Amino acid sequence: MGEERALGNYGYSMWSGVRNVVAIVAVYYLLPLQWEGAEWLLWLRVAGFVVGLVFVVLGVRQAAVRQVIQGGENLPLAGLVELTVGGVVVFALGDYALATGMPGEFIGLETKTDGLYFAVSTLATVGFGDVHAVGQLARGLVLIQMVFNLVVLATAFTLLSRRVVGHVRGRRPSP
Repeated sequence: MGEERALGNYGYSMWSGVRNVVAIVAVYYLLPLQWEGAEWLLWLRVAGFVVGLVFVVLGVRQAAVRQVIQGGENLPLAGLVELTVGGVVVFALGDYALATGMPGEFIGLETKTDGLYFAVSTLATVGFGDVHAVGQLARGLVLIQMVFNLVVLATAFTLLSRRVVGHVRGRRPSP
C-alpha cells in the first residue's frame, strides 16, 4: 500500500512536472517581445530577466538546503526539472530580446526557436557555431549564462540525479 502510494505520488509529480514544463515553454513562445524602442519596455525586460534568474537561483538553493538537512527524500523531482527548464527559458528570452532589440549582437539568432536552441546548446556546451555572440553585450550575457549554467544548473542536475538514483535504488540519496 505504501509503495503504491509512493509510486502514485511519483507518477502524479512526474505528470504535473511534464505539464508545467510544457506550460513554461508555451509561455516562452507566447510572450510578446517585439521591440518598439520604448525605454521603459527595455527596463521591464531587464527586470523580468533578473527576477526570473533570482527565482531559479532561490529555488535551486532551497532544494540544495533541503538535500543537506533532510537527506533529499522529499526533494520535488518535478520542481527541479521545472527550475532547470525555467533557467534555460529565462536565458533564451534574454538572448532573443537582446538579439532583436540590438541587431548585430548575435549572429544567427533571429527567432524564439533560435534563442531556445542557443540557450540549450550553451547549457550542453555543444557550441555548433551557427548561432553565436559577436557584440560586447551579447558576450557579457553569454558569460553570465555560462557561469549560471556551471553553478546553478549543475547544482540542480546534481540534486536531480541524486533524487532519481535514490528513487531507483529505493533508498535515501547520499548527501
